[in-house]
Amino acid sequence: MKNTKTCPKCGSNDIIRFDGSSGDYGNNILTGLTALSCIPVNRYICCSCGFTEEWIDKEAIDELKNSRKAKKVK
Repeated sequence: MKNTKTCPKCGSNDIIRFDGSSGDYGNNILTGLTALSCIPVNRYICCSCGFTEEWIDKEAIDELKNSRKAKKVK
């Protein structure tokens, strides 16, 4: 949905975005011990069927890869 602006489930283009945020209840991935060291996870939501996708900005990928909390999938 982020790239196509179309829902892959129902075909609607009624899509909204909620930006990820830091804090105790934000949509994020903690990379350290506090909410200040986190990567926001943005949500794309279809307003027709409710399908959602979560995306991390490309600029944050290296920080995630270098996090001590990251585990390589084998």
